[in-house]
Amino acid sequence: MTETFLDGRVKARQPESGFRSGTDAVLLAAAVPAKARETVLELGAGAGTASLCLAARVAGIAVTGVEIDPDLVRLAQQNAAASAQEVRFAAADIFALPPSLKRDFDQVLANPPFHGEGAAPPDGGRARALMDNGDLPQWLSLGLQRTVSGGFFTTILRADRLAEALAALPARGVNILPLWPRAGMAAKRVILLARKGSRAPVGLLAGLALHDAEGRYTPEAEAILRDGAQLAMDSGRL
Repeated sequence: MTETFLDGRVKARQPESGFRSGTDAVLLAAAVPAKARETVLELGAGAGTASLCLAARVAGIAVTGVEIDPDLVRLAQQNAAASAQEVRFAAADIFALPPSLKRDFDQVLANPPFHGEGAAPPDGGRARALMDNGDLPQWLSLGLQRTVSGGFFTTILRADRLAEALAALPARGVNILPLWPRAGMAAKRVILLARKGSRAPVGLLAGLALHDAEGRYTPEAEAILRDGAQLAMDSGRL
C-alpha cells in the first residue's frame, strides 16, 4: 500500500503488516535544521519516509538512511525513485555500521524504538521498530557520536522517556520541543535537538499543538505536515 506525505511530494509504499511510518516521521524530518550541501544520516530508516521528507524539504543535501531489514531497504529505494529523491539507503545494523558509514555527518536523525514495556507485537518487524529492549540510550549515544562537532542530532521520542533520554545525552546543548495532541493536553511525544559540543543550557521550547478542539490539524501542524514547513527548534541559540 502506498501512502503520500507532504501533499504528495513523498510517495512511500509500506509493509501491509508490521510497522508503518506516519506523523512522527514527518515531524522528525521537519525538525532537522539541515542546509544545502550538508551530509545527513538516518538511523533506522524503515521504508524511508523521514529521509525522503527531509530531502523533499531541503534541496541539495546528501541523505543516507540505514535500516537493518533488507526488505525495508528495498522498499525505501523504490520509494526514493517514486518520490524523485536521490536518497541512498543501506542495509546494516546501526551498531555495526560498514566502514563507509563509520564517519561523521553534519546532521543525524533517528526515530528509535521507544516502547520499553509491555508485550511485544507478534509481528517481528513491528516489534523491532517499537520495542527498544533497553537500547534507547545506545541509540541516542550513537546518534550524537556520528554527528560532526558543531552538527545536530535530532530525535523523536515518547514523552515519558524524556528523563532517560536526557541522561544519555550531554548536559548542555539540547533543546526540547513538546508535541501536544491538542492545547491543554499532556505531551505524548517530544522532539530533541542536540548540538554536538555546544555549551548552551538545555532549552524547553514552546511546543506544538497538533489538533484543535474539533480534532482537525492546527494551522501550524498543517503547514508542517502538508506544506513541508520547517519545525523551528531554535537551533540558533545552540
